Parts: sequence; structure tokens; C-alpha cells
Amino acid sequence: MNPRNRTLATEFILLGFSNDLKINLVLFVVFMFLYLVSINANCLILCLVLINNNLHIQMYFFLCILSIIDMCMTSAILPRFLVDLISGQRIISLAACKAQFYVLILIGVSECLLLALMAYDRYVAICRPLHYLVLMRWSKCYGMTAIVWILSFVILLPVISGNYFTLCYPNQINHFMCEGVTVLHLSCSDIHSKEVFVFMCCFMIAGLPFFFILASYIRILFSVLKVKSSGRAKAFSTCSSHVMVVVLYYGISIVVYIGPSSKYSADYGKYFSLFSVVICPTLNPLIYCLNNKDVKEAQRNVFYKLQLQFQQVKSLTTDFNIRSFQI
Repeated sequence: MNPRNRTLATEFILLGFSNDLKINLVLFVVFMFLYLVSINANCLILCLVLINNNLHIQMYFFLCILSIIDMCMTSAILPRFLVDLISGQRIISLAACKAQFYVLILIGVSECLLLALMAYDRYVAICRPLHYLVLMRWSKCYGMTAIVWILSFVILLPVISGNYFTLCYPNQINHFMCEGVTVLHLSCSDIHSKEVFVFMCCFMIAGLPFFFILASYIRILFSVLKVKSSGRAKAFSTCSSHVMVVVLYYGISIVVYIGPSSKYSADYGKYFSLFSVVICPTLNPLIYCLNNKDVKEAQRNVFYKLQLQFQQVKSLTTDFNIRSFQI
């Protein structure tokens, strides 16, 4: 390794997608729109669950946690990315890069574990309905949610303690964020052992929850096939939204992280990471809003109440104007 490469980098340049100002302005508009949709849609989910008593059940409690995780995911990446697009200065300090790197891992692990927990909730509701109130009582739901966050922090600790940020020049990251595999390739030392560690972590973090989710839905499928056709539609409707979210999230994660890292393409990973940290958090609340009868009914009730209140305010304003005119 030559002397220049042995010089440690203290800041990095995020190459992003383009250096063309016009293209960046278009990207700014697109990603600003996606960010606003993501934040507003997830906030809508939270508000609908909070103000509708019919949604005060365990399944929608976990959905609220998923919405919070999705908002954290987009907020950890997009605000800085939007600033980089219009400012043209894409320099990120070592501390900021570390923070982004660790937050992404924490949120990613939390979402994997939460999706497994949501699958377990559906398994108990469909396969063991008589024991649901015992197995999924509120105290247990709160405890399992706390375990999700605790495990996420525990899994993050080896990454923090590992020497993953002894990075050398060139200090250019061919990405729009400090993504794990791309940052790893800037390491001063041999990265083979780190690649093996990353692969094992990905398998433990994403693979084991995925197999748990798969096993849960296989059991659910066999249980649903035993019931009458009238009950099947209701059972499938409660699971369809979660299945779509799982397929979307794990499908993209497998494409990005599973496979020999020696064949890893920075451009390839960059575009698929875009789906993982931007598109998925935006689509998740839309999937639940469009594909869940309870959520759609809650939306209709809220909009109907808002319409009634608007009409009442309009009527009072009209009466006031008429009286003022008469006076």
C-alpha cells in the first residue's frame, strides 16, 4: 500500500447520482415529494390508530411502531441528501458518516425483528385465536417491543466496537449515503474478514427473522385452508398487507446484501439502496391504507367527521354574515 493510501480520511465525498445541476434539481423535487409523502402517510397511520377506538388492538400497535421506524429511516437519509442535491457540497465528516452508518443498522435490525413480531401476532390470531388474549396481552406486546429495540442495540454494539472506520484515501463514496458495503471498501486493511462478518451479520439479522416469518405464514396457510371459504377471505385480508411489506423489504435487502461482495457493483447497490431507504418507507403506509379494510374504514370515518365539521363551520359563517348584513 503506498503512502497516500495509508493516510487516514477524516471526511468523505458522497458522489450521489449526478453532477449535473439540472438533473439534481429534478432529483430534489422527486425526493422532496417522496419524503413528504412518506412522512405524511406514516403520520396519517399514527393518527388513524390513535383516534379510532376500533384500531386499538395489538396488530395496529405494531403498525404504529413500523410507521415510526419508517419515518426514522427516511429522516436519517433524505434531509441531508436533499441539501447535498441543491448545495453541490457533498462532503460529510467522519463523525456524521459514522452516525448515519450506525443509525441505518439500528433501524434496519429493528424493522427485521418487528416484521417477525408482526408475523407472530398474525400466527397467534389465526392459528390460536382462543389463546390470543393471553399470548398477546398488552403487557407482553410492550415487552416484546422493548426486546426488539434492546436486541437492535445489542447487535449494533459489535459493529461500533469493530474497527470499521479506519478508512483511507481515496475518500470518495460512490453512494448518496454512508452505506455499509460501500464504506467497507474504503478500509485501509484487508477487508476479507470484515466481508465475512458482514455476511454473517446479514444472515443473522435478516435471514433468521425471514425464516421465522416464512414458517409462521406456512402455518397460517395450512390453518386457513381448513376453515370455510367465507372465513378465508377475512383471514387473508388481515395478512395480505403484512405479506406485501415483507416481500418488498426482504426482496430488496436480499438483492443488495446477499451474494459475493467481490461482485458488488456500487451503482447497482446504490439504486437498490434507494428502494430500501426511500421507496419502502413510502410504500408501507400506502399498502396498509389501500389494502386493509379497517384502515380504509377509519379513513372514511375521519374524513366524514371532518366534512361534517367543515359544513357546520360554513353554516355558522353564513348565518353570521346574514345577521351582520341585516344589522
